[in-house]
Amino acid sequence: MSAEREVWREALGVVLATSAYGVSFGALAVASGLDVWQSCVLSLLMFTGGSQFAFVGVFAAGGVSALPSAIASATLLGLRNVAYGMRMSPIVGTTPARRVAAAHFTIDESTAVAISQSDPRLRQVGFWVTGVGIFVGWNITTLIGALVGDVLGDPKAWGLDAAAAAAFLALLWPRLKERQAIAVGVAAAVVAAAFTPFLMPGLPVLVAAVVAVVVGWFNWLGRVDSTATSGEVGR
Repeated sequence: MSAEREVWREALGVVLATSAYGVSFGALAVASGLDVWQSCVLSLLMFTGGSQFAFVGVFAAGGVSALPSAIASATLLGLRNVAYGMRMSPIVGTTPARRVAAAHFTIDESTAVAISQSDPRLRQVGFWVTGVGIFVGWNITTLIGALVGDVLGDPKAWGLDAAAAAAFLALLWPRLKERQAIAVGVAAAVVAAAFTPFLMPGLPVLVAAVVAVVVGWFNWLGRVDSTATSGEVGR
């Protein structure tokens, strides 16, 4: 199998897993009080799953009066895409038109598939196939979920709440080859889990991102690895 076909296969696997999760969002959005068209517009314009779930979660708890809090929660959680944008800027293309178009498709999954490739051309393929594929699939399944939400019942009973997380973990797992990368992942996960019960949606992810940056910046375990490698080479 050629390298490009392998990237397509990886990207389409993520597209299928993440798009399936859109059914869950559509059903939950309608259950929270939004109508079908409002649910679909959220997916078309916001198009970042975590922020969308944060929005409908807060909205469901407080209704129209909680709208400012729902918007704030979605915005906080969406700030991570700014960091993704800076990372993806040299990858998606050099023309302003390509960068403007890429902004809407810069999400967790498209970033993960892109940076997992070593060749610049394959990074572009991974980014665009994943981003555009999920956009199309997510909006289709949002509509399906919104229309059949009552028939579907609790999306968690079908395991749809775990689809996106499982796909992202599958992308992350091969990169955890060194102790430093494992330390960053574990530290961020522990901090996010610890703060989730106490902070509004969106903030735990941002706090975990700060912790990940700090752990990665000092590279404590990476230094140990490099020292050990140097010693082995010397011997």
